[in-house]
Amino acid sequence: MRHVAPTPPKRKLRVATASLAGCFGCHMSFLDIDERLLDLIDLVEFDRSPITDIKHCGPCDIGIIEGGVCNAENVHVLWELRANCKVLVALGACAVNGGLPAPRNHPAVGRCLTRLYRDRAGGAVPDDPELPLLLDKVRPLNEVVRIDFFIPGCPPSGDAIWKYLTDLISGRMPRLEHPMLHFD
Repeated sequence: MRHVAPTPPKRKLRVATASLAGCFGCHMSFLDIDERLLDLIDLVEFDRSPITDIKHCGPCDIGIIEGGVCNAENVHVLWELRANCKVLVALGACAVNGGLPAPRNHPAVGRCLTRLYRDRAGGAVPDDPELPLLLDKVRPLNEVVRIDFFIPGCPPSGDAIWKYLTDLISGRMPRLEHPMLHFD
């Protein structure tokens, strides 16, 4: 794919990223934009992100979040991003529809934990107050907060993420052509 840097905005945009319940593959795909990361750094400042290791989101222009919502901590992180980001983008199948963590939705959470910890491992279900409270089921992001844009894929390619981001940064409506879309 031809490498074209987007038109720089009048000021650097602030971008936050976060990962919830999933495999972290979407952030790895984000890193697959390779040398274009250098172009991106000329256009944006990163706020909360594994790239910066900042743990809380300040005011941002764009938030990108991967993973489904499976526990109270995920809900808190998602609400924080929604409250602080002008535009929120759901990245990948877990964020868009629950993805890989969603098979946990079929048995009841209590039954699932009992079977795993007590019946199979012969121990007790963990109940440490430091552990985030599990939700009754894994939810896609849009069941918890308003999401502005969705990038499907498991994970979406680095090229798809680059195209989407550069469209947003340049003030264009993001659009992915059919060859860049995949739902596997």
